[in-house]
Amino acid sequence: MPADASAKSNLTASTDELLQYYRDMLLIRRFEERAGQLYGMGHIGGFCHLYIGQEAVVVGMEAVKQEGDQTITGYRDHGHMLACGMDAKGVMAELTGREGGYSKGKGGSMHMFSKEKEFYGGHGIVGAQIPLGVGLGFANRYRDEKKVSLTYFGDGASNQGQVFEAMNMAQLWKLPVVFIIENNQYAMGTSVTRAHSDTHLYRRGAAFGIPGMEVDGMDVLAVREAAREAVDHARNGDGPYILEMKTYRYRGHSMSDPAKYRSREEVDDIREHNDPIKRCEQRLRDNGFDDQDALKEIDKEIKAVVKEAADFSLESPEPEASELFTDIYA
Repeated sequence: MPADASAKSNLTASTDELLQYYRDMLLIRRFEERAGQLYGMGHIGGFCHLYIGQEAVVVGMEAVKQEGDQTITGYRDHGHMLACGMDAKGVMAELTGREGGYSKGKGGSMHMFSKEKEFYGGHGIVGAQIPLGVGLGFANRYRDEKKVSLTYFGDGASNQGQVFEAMNMAQLWKLPVVFIIENNQYAMGTSVTRAHSDTHLYRRGAAFGIPGMEVDGMDVLAVREAAREAVDHARNGDGPYILEMKTYRYRGHSMSDPAKYRSREEVDDIREHNDPIKRCEQRLRDNGFDDQDALKEIDKEIKAVVKEAADFSLESPEPEASELFTDIYA
């Protein structure tokens, strides 16, 4: 099992590709910053888990997806929604609990879905999405469709018993599933080194014979290349694959977390030397593109999109009381 994706990949991309990755990551960053502001102003209730710092993971994975491939994830989900093409207005309106949201204002931050974009949530219960992701893979195999289920979860969820049950079934039936462990170093407030006897989480499927890879999750090209190998493996009928994305979240576990379990110096060091957007910008310069005015224009455009989403989220009406009795399963 290779331990370093970048050591075996030629991490190159065209300027146009890099600009698209830059734009996609910046949209997530600016959206989440604005969501944090709205939360602080009292417009977003409940829990709100921001994706700031982890943008390269989902953008790199999306770069290799094909039409029909599914995405499912946990509660740190806004970035995944935006990356798969869901409208920023609908996502933000759901955060504020408004009628114009993807779940009609009834799901909030952790429970949004889009059949059109093959996005199956957004799940608030730790690890609950993992067997569901395997179920998507089972449906793909049963229907003999060349689709892949991208199943995301965090380092904390990787200790759940249902993870191993789901991995066993996925390998037993050779299901087209890519398990993506977003290892942001802290499960809520507990460091990986304090919670895992084996901190190499890509080896979690070794007992079942599932191959895995450790990936620099702060480098969008390293993610893309590892994703290509894993997705091809699953799509070709060879069964599941595990990608451990070594990434980092800049904010607390949720907006209510002051993150006192780590130092400000640690966070600042990552921001300064390993930020995924800055690293993409450096790759652009390495390609000979150093038009700072163009990058500022992209940022201006992104900020306008996010402002429009925020305005829509506050102007959209709250759902009617009758909506309490719709979409009820039991």
